[in-house]
Amino acid sequence: MAINRSFVSGVLLSTAMTTALVFLTGAKAPAAKFEEIDVGRINVREPDGTLRMVISNRAQFPGAPWKGGEIPRPDRRQFAGMLFVNDEGTENGGLIQKGVVGPDGRVSAGLSLTFDRFRQDQVMQLLHAEDGGKAYSMFAINDEADGTKLDVMQRAARMAEIRQLDKDAAQAAIAEMRKNEALSRNRVRLGTTRDGAAALSLADAGGRPRMMLLVSADGQPSIQMFDDKGEVAKTIRLDVEAPAGAGGKP
Repeated sequence: MAINRSFVSGVLLSTAMTTALVFLTGAKAPAAKFEEIDVGRINVREPDGTLRMVISNRAQFPGAPWKGGEIPRPDRRQFAGMLFVNDEGTENGGLIQKGVVGPDGRVSAGLSLTFDRFRQDQVMQLLHAEDGGKAYSMFAINDEADGTKLDVMQRAARMAEIRQLDKDAAQAAIAEMRKNEALSRNRVRLGTTRDGAAALSLADAGGRPRMMLLVSADGQPSIQMFDDKGEVAKTIRLDVEAPAGAGGKP
């Protein structure tokens, strides 16, 4: 419904009268009901003021809620959506979306629903993205470090330090973080690719892909198995004739 000044004044007066009645009588205030409301942002808070959820347009979209405060995220200003916030006031997932046609006529669009580990990055993500006529969709499951031992902000600070190192030192530092399982490790990825294929990728605890079920854009199915160095160790395809006595397996 359209909201004008007279309407707002009436609401404020009614609210003031209701508040006075509640204060004097101890009665419970009636819940406000709306058929429709236009709003830029809604903050859902606990009685003590702790932020628990934000629903926002693009212009008022927040940064990252963190332990009761907010860390700036200018990169999020192209999105509208919703953020989930845990009991300590830290972001733990959300739904963001955008869709625009640029001056060159190219579409840039996407939607992402994520769930985070405590004080960490996403462990589950449902994603769709489109750019310049290419589109893909996927579902991903990731392993993340224990956020009480190494949280996402501490990891970001460490990565900023590593970027200042020379190439060899940076590679050694990254290898050390990977050894300590301090980096995000994708374990399962299911979706379509930019070139029109459909794939299911399964990785080991170190995040190394070990098996992929694939249907190419032209409809050819295959199963690929990888060694611990990421090299294809075996491929099963329909167009490979199986040897006699192999039970139908190539």
